[in-house]
Amino acid sequence: MATIQAVSDSRSAFAESADVAYPVWRTRLLFGLSVVTFLSMFVMLYMALFYAGTDAVQGHAQRLFYVHVSSYAGGSVAFFITVIGGAAYLITRNAKWDRLAVSSVEVGLPLMTVCLVTGSTWARPIWNTWWTADPRLNAMAVMWLIYAAYLTLRGAIEDPDRRARFAAVYGIIAFASVIYVFLIPRVRDDTLHPVVIGPSVTNPSAQGEFEVRTDPRIGATMGVAMTWWCLAAVVLIWHRLRLENKAAWLQALKARWLSKQG
Repeated sequence: MATIQAVSDSRSAFAESADVAYPVWRTRLLFGLSVVTFLSMFVMLYMALFYAGTDAVQGHAQRLFYVHVSSYAGGSVAFFITVIGGAAYLITRNAKWDRLAVSSVEVGLPLMTVCLVTGSTWARPIWNTWWTADPRLNAMAVMWLIYAAYLTLRGAIEDPDRRARFAAVYGIIAFASVIYVFLIPRVRDDTLHPVVIGPSVTNPSAQGEFEVRTDPRIGATMGVAMTWWCLAAVVLIWHRLRLENKAAWLQALKARWLSKQG
């Protein structure tokens, strides 16, 4: 009889803790966006590989920019969502915002890794080196390390509230590195990094530069690519957040079960 009662209590605890539920329309919206993102990926790749014209100076190596620049845009969106999540947590102390912040970093960091790898791949045929001591490249590497350290910081703090507070402040401050990386080729004259979109204020003849407005197909392809990577970032964050919510629910369920056993 006691065993039956224990099982009944466990089931009741499970039912009471099952708070990871979403409106049907929201799940359908996520599914629809996921399908659109997957299918439009092929459109983006087709435009980047075949539709856009070949750059007269850089040749086919320039096509890497449709991934390189756009993955940076997607990563920046993810890191900005981390700022929103961190600020909202500091104001409300609601753990859902902390879960949003960490989910965004875990999506943004791989996107920035794609940016680093494709940039280095582009540099090899254009600059004849995989890496050089360029302010933009070094700043990009530092930014990547800053956000990798964000995840390390979270793993080093056991208290949930203290971890969330520290991570929120860190995530807000860390976004300054994203802005700095964006501004470097536009305001410094000691960088070789091209300004793909818009002119450079101090170094309009930066090596490797091309202007998307010189060819409507190049501009259209860059626009589609940036839209796709930003949409992909949002969809991935949404999926990652649901996993984080499920993990938090399981942790709460485990804690309740252990407390009843004690």
